[in-house]
Amino acid sequence: MTRQLFIKKEETGLFGKFPEQRTTEELIQYGIVNIDKPKGPTSHQTSDYVKKILNIAKAGHSGTLDPQVTGVQPVALGKATRITQFFLTAPKEYICLMHLHKEISEENIRAAFDKLTGKIRQLPPIKSAVKRVERTREIYEINILEIEKQDVLFRIKCQAGTYVRKYCHQIGEILGLGAHMAELRRTQAGPFSEKDNLVTLNDLQDALHYYKDEGNDKYLRYCIQPIENALKDLSKCWIFDTTITSLSHGRDLAIPGISKLENFKKGEMVAILTLKGELVAIGEALMSAVEINTQQKGLAVKVNKVFIEAQQ
Repeated sequence: MTRQLFIKKEETGLFGKFPEQRTTEELIQYGIVNIDKPKGPTSHQTSDYVKKILNIAKAGHSGTLDPQVTGVQPVALGKATRITQFFLTAPKEYICLMHLHKEISEENIRAAFDKLTGKIRQLPPIKSAVKRVERTREIYEINILEIEKQDVLFRIKCQAGTYVRKYCHQIGEILGLGAHMAELRRTQAGPFSEKDNLVTLNDLQDALHYYKDEGNDKYLRYCIQPIENALKDLSKCWIFDTTITSLSHGRDLAIPGISKLENFKKGEMVAILTLKGELVAIGEALMSAVEINTQQKGLAVKVNKVFIEAQQ
C-alpha cells in the first residue's frame, strides 16, 4: 500500500547507517527471522530453538501457535524483541482443513461460512492462554478453496485472537452435524507472510554453519531481516539527525523535529525513523499528518517504545 507523503523540509541524514548495511553480527543481535514453525514444538520452544542456534541472550515471538499448527512465526532477536508487542494485535491468515462429521450439500456449507463472516462471538477453548469469556472477533475474509465430501479446505483472514479450531466447531453447530479442525497452517502474521523469506530451523542452522565455518554470510543475511521489515503496516515519519538524541532518551516528538511523514490519522501508531531509515521509536500520533504538515509547533507523536540506543 502506497501512502501519501508530506515533505516539510528535505534533508540528507548523516547519523547511523542504512538498515541493509548493518553487519551480520549486528543483524544477529537486532533482526527478525520469519520461521516456518514445524509440527510438535510450541511457539515458545520454537523461539527458544532460534535463540540456541544463534547463541543469543533472548528471542521473542508474537502470537502463540498450537504445537500441531505449522507456518509463519516471526521471531525477533536480541534487542529487536521489543517489536513483538506491536504484532500481537495484527491480523492473521490461515489455511485450514476442516472435517465435517456427515456429508451435506456445498450450498449449505457456503451458507454456514457466510453466517460466520464479519463480527462473530467466540468463547475461547478450555485450554487457552486467555480468560475464558465470550468475546467478539472479526472474520475479515473467507475463501473456500476446495470441498471434497466431508473435507473443506479454506483460507481465513481474521482478527488476532480468533480461534480457528473453535471456528470449525461453530460451523459444525450451524450445519447441525458437527465439525472439527483437521489441519491448520498460518500463512501470515501481521507484516510477515510465507513470501517474506520464510525459513525453517534447519535452514537457519545451515546458514549459521556457512557463516561461522566457511565465512559465507549470504544465506544467514537472507534468513535474518532488519527490524524495519516489521514496519510495513505502520505509518512512518522521518526525523532530523538533531532530533534523535532527545527521542533516544524517551522525549516525545515535536513538529519541528520532523523532516517528512506519511499520511496518518490522529491516534494511529507511527514508526519514527532516521533519515537513513533506521527505527528510532514507535508512538501514538497526537494529531493527524495533515495537521502536522500545516503547523510549525506542538507535540506530534507520543513515544511509547524507544528502539535506538541512548545518544549522548
